[in-house]
Amino acid sequence: MLEANWLGRLARYHPERRAVWFRDGWLTYAELYRRARKAAGFLQALGVGKGDRVGLLSWNHPAYLDLLFAGPLLGHILTPFNHRLSLTELKALHAYSEPKVLLYGEGFAEAAKALDPEALPLEALLEGEEAPEEVRVGLEDPALLLFTGGTTGLPKGALIPYRQLLLNAVNTAFAWGLSREDRYILATPMFHAALNALATPLLYLGGEVVLMERFRPEEYLALLEAHRPTVLFLVPTMYQMLLETPGFGEADLSSVRFAISGGAPCPAPVREAFRAKGVRFKQGYGLTECGVNCFTFEVEEAEAHPESVGRPMPHLWARLVREDGREAGVGEAGELWLSGSVVMLGYFRRPEENEKVFAFDGERLWLRTGDLAYRDEGGRYYIAGRRKEMFISGGENVYPVEVERALYDHPAVREAAVVGVPDPKWGEVGAAFVALRTPLDLEALRTFLKGKLAGYKVPKYLILLEELPKTGPGKVQKEALKRLWEERYGQA
Repeated sequence: MLEANWLGRLARYHPERRAVWFRDGWLTYAELYRRARKAAGFLQALGVGKGDRVGLLSWNHPAYLDLLFAGPLLGHILTPFNHRLSLTELKALHAYSEPKVLLYGEGFAEAAKALDPEALPLEALLEGEEAPEEVRVGLEDPALLLFTGGTTGLPKGALIPYRQLLLNAVNTAFAWGLSREDRYILATPMFHAALNALATPLLYLGGEVVLMERFRPEEYLALLEAHRPTVLFLVPTMYQMLLETPGFGEADLSSVRFAISGGAPCPAPVREAFRAKGVRFKQGYGLTECGVNCFTFEVEEAEAHPESVGRPMPHLWARLVREDGREAGVGEAGELWLSGSVVMLGYFRRPEENEKVFAFDGERLWLRTGDLAYRDEGGRYYIAGRRKEMFISGGENVYPVEVERALYDHPAVREAAVVGVPDPKWGEVGAAFVALRTPLDLEALRTFLKGKLAGYKVPKYLILLEELPKTGPGKVQKEALKRLWEERYGQA
């Protein structure tokens, strides 16, 4: 059970080693662990015990790490809330998860008090006595309750056990070739997957994490210059914003060994812009319920197959299942199922959802991801999009990701998303929503697509927006685009 408290080991053996930079200074591993023990002692004095949820509403802050690493010493479950949600949505999630204590960061006092009048500022975490180092959890105990980035209805809470955190850290460190000499800037939201995407793997190794409160491209470029990260990890929209920021052309990225894009497929023009500055690029794939890092391959192979996410991580099994339940063949799309010790415990208080997402074949428990994928003859996997997003036009399957990639190939397109909408003749057709970086006649864009796609894949409708709606983690909200379609054109 000691693996759950690996930060204590690092604090003993490498106490003065730098761990986390925040605002204007570094926390050493000893200081980080001391903060965790103080957080555990403070929560224990409030009556928090094993299995209790501890909520946090804040921008990125070391308090996320304080509460995560305090977990093995107390047994509580860190429950971070998406600060981008409306108060109505937050109230629903608060009622669903029932945290015993709610802590809030700067700027969130009013919202937090509306959820819980007894909510406390996160600075209070450091006011307690240090808890003893007694480990109170096992590897199957939940460490995190992470809300899925769901775009319909109330997000589900995925219970992430210590087992998943530990194996993801080991897998990621080994498969991505990380070491204690690596450093990265944590700029994606910590209420989502940023905690275990790269922060915990690097901290597990004794590496360094530069923590941004929130992503601002100008500030990110300044941190690049100041801290010389060796690995970049952002979502595609963030990479795009960096490209459009004055100063990117002069930015020195020579320290970066490779960059990884997560959350959604990264457009080719974005990858190529970074490659032009000497940055080698990989596509990543993961989901809250599994991993969070699920695939890997060497950077040379990633550059040769830029649309692929690679092969499954060690200790992770993958299969592709067709609609009829049979295994998909080479080049054939099927739903991606995953199995291994990096799969979540299940959804909190959602037994009916667990029945939908888990399948047992007599040997393995499989997680149905809801994503469509295919693999090539070399065993490399390619993500074709969400299963529910695929639509059938005139009897032919259309995968929006394929159309979106073609849209991004046009230099004038900054953002693009495709959804299926009803059509009296073809059943469904594509509606493409695009945001442009330079003016472009949409009919010229249609002509461009006809040269790259089969006729039935070319969107019937091209709709111009200034910006596409996104979730907290930076993914395009396709359900919001469908609602926009219905409101604008009156079609269900």
